[in-house]
Amino acid sequence: MSLEPGGRLDPDGEWKHDTVLDLGWGRLVFGNTFTDHDDLGQVLRDETSGRRDICIYLTDPHILVALHPADFFIDPSLTYRRELTEPVPWPDSELVRIEEATEEDLPRINRIYQMNKMVPAELDQMLHNRREEPGVTYFVARDDRGAVIGTVTAIDHKQVVGPAAHGAGLWCLAVDPDNVVPGVGGMLTDAVCAWAYRRGLEFVDLSVMYDNTPAITLYERRGFQQVPVLSVKRKNSINEALFAAPPTEGLDDLNPYARIIADEAIRRGIRVRILDPHTGYLELEHGSRTVITQESLSQYTSAVAMSRCQDKRVTRAVVEEVGVRVPRGVAATFGPADLEFLAEVGSVVVKPARGEQGAGITIGVETAEELEAALNRAGGHGAEILLEEFCTGEDLRVLVIDGKVVAAAIRRPARVIGDGKKTVRELIEYTSRRRQAATGGESRIPMDDLTTSYVEQQGHTMDEVLEAGTVLPVRRTANLHTGGTLHDVTEELHPELAKAALTSAKAIGIPVTGIDLLVPAADQPEYVFIEANERPGLANHEPNPTAQAFISYLFPNTHEQPYAWHPGTAPEPEEEPAG
Repeated sequence: MSLEPGGRLDPDGEWKHDTVLDLGWGRLVFGNTFTDHDDLGQVLRDETSGRRDICIYLTDPHILVALHPADFFIDPSLTYRRELTEPVPWPDSELVRIEEATEEDLPRINRIYQMNKMVPAELDQMLHNRREEPGVTYFVARDDRGAVIGTVTAIDHKQVVGPAAHGAGLWCLAVDPDNVVPGVGGMLTDAVCAWAYRRGLEFVDLSVMYDNTPAITLYERRGFQQVPVLSVKRKNSINEALFAAPPTEGLDDLNPYARIIADEAIRRGIRVRILDPHTGYLELEHGSRTVITQESLSQYTSAVAMSRCQDKRVTRAVVEEVGVRVPRGVAATFGPADLEFLAEVGSVVVKPARGEQGAGITIGVETAEELEAALNRAGGHGAEILLEEFCTGEDLRVLVIDGKVVAAAIRRPARVIGDGKKTVRELIEYTSRRRQAATGGESRIPMDDLTTSYVEQQGHTMDEVLEAGTVLPVRRTANLHTGGTLHDVTEELHPELAKAALTSAKAIGIPVTGIDLLVPAADQPEYVFIEANERPGLANHEPNPTAQAFISYLFPNTHEQPYAWHPGTAPEPEEEPAG
C-alpha cells in the first residue's frame, strides 16, 4: 500500500506506523500510515459500538471497499484544504472570544455536539487528550457572558503522525443552535488556521458532507478548496443513512417534530408509514400493536384531555382544583368588568381561550387603549378571551411523558445582538433566518406590529443601528414559533416544579404534555401555572431522550433504557399520574 500524497506524508521522513487517534466520539485512522489492507481492515472492524471511526488519507479507498463491501463504504463527504502560505490573524470580535477549552468546558462541548445531532464524545477520553495528547487542541467560542456557544477540535498531524506530516485537521466544528451572535463558525475556523500557522504547519484539512451548502460556502469564503482525498467508514447503525436507502418514503418531508419520532421508531425496528407528511401523521406498527400519531399526539390522548388543554379556562379550573397555583384570571366581557379587573391587578395578559403557538397573545397590558387593542388581537368582540394577572418570571416548559418528567427548559423571547453595522430590522431578519435554519423552518421572528411596538417601548426604532454588543429583546412572549429559544434546565429543576407539572398532567388526564409554568428560576420552588400543551415539540428538548421516552410509552416492549428525569433531583410523587 502506497502513501497518500494528498495527506502530505513524506515517504522519506519519519512517521508512526498504523496511527490511530481516539477522540472519544470515534477514532481518526490515518490510512497513509498503514502498509497492509488486512491490518487496516481489522482496526476498522474493532470500532466500538456507538462510535463513528473515520479512515482518512488512504491511497486506494476504493480497493479496500471493493474487497470488503459488507464492512466498509466511502464516506459521501468532501475534503477541503486551506494552504497556509501567509500568517492568519487570530479572530478579533467584541461579541465573541476564541480560546482553548478548559476542563470545565468539556461537558458543554459535548452538549453542543448533541444539540447538533453529532455523536457525543467520552468525557474521559476528551480529558485525556487535553492533558496528554499534544496533537489535540479543543477550542471554544465564548459570548460576552462567558458562555460556550461554539467549539472546534484542531489536530496537529506532525504531533500525531510524526515529522513526516505537514498539515493539520479541523474537526467537529459546531455552534449552539440557539446562539444569536453572527459569524461564530467562521471565527472558530480562522482560529484553527491561525493556530496551525503558528505551529509551522503548511495546510489545514477538513471534511464536510457533500450537501452541506452553508458550511461549504463558509469554508470557500475562507480560502479552502476541494482536494481529491476520500474517507472510509464502517457500515454501522450510526452511519446507516450514509450508505443505505431511507427505509421509509417521505421521511425528508416531515417537520422536525414528526421526524424525531419516525427516526426513533425506525431505529427500534418499528414499521413506520407516513400518512401525511405535511401534518406529521404517522402510523407506527410493531407486532400486534398499531398506533396513529401526529407528532407527539397519539390516539392514547383522550378527547377529554385534549379539550381540557385546548380551553385555557378549563385547564386553569382543573389544575387549580388539585392545588396547583394559577394567576388570577377572568373571562373577558368586553365591558366595564374588564377595566375593573385591569385596575385591580395593574397589568394583564390577554389571550384567546383556545389557541396555540402564541397566536393572539398580548403581555403586559396596562391601559384601556392597550386592552382594547389586545382584545381585538385576540379575536375581537364576542370571542372567548381570557384575562390573566401579569406575573413576572421565566417561561418554563416541563415535558411529562407517561407520568415522568423527561425534560425541562426555560423558554426565552427572541432577541438580537447589535454589531454596530446592521439596523434592528436587519438584525431581526438575520436572526430569524438562523432560527428557521436551526429548526427546519419551525421558528421565525414575525416582523409585525407586536415586534415593532415592543422595540419602540424599549427606546429603539427598527431602522436604528444597534451598538455592538447591545442585547435587545424583540418579542415579549417566549413561544418558539415566534423566534424564542430553549435553554435546558432538566438537571436543576426544583422538586416543587416537577411536582406541579406531574400533578397538573394527572389532573388533566393526559399522558404526554408540555406543562408551562412561570418561575423566578428553575431551581426555586415558586411558580404559577400558565397552560398545558397536548402536543409538545419533542425535538425542542434534544439531546434529552424525549423521542425515546415517547416510543417507549407507545411500545413498552421495545423499551431499552431508563429515560426519566435524573433520580434524586426530586421525590417521587405520592401517586403515579395516570398515563
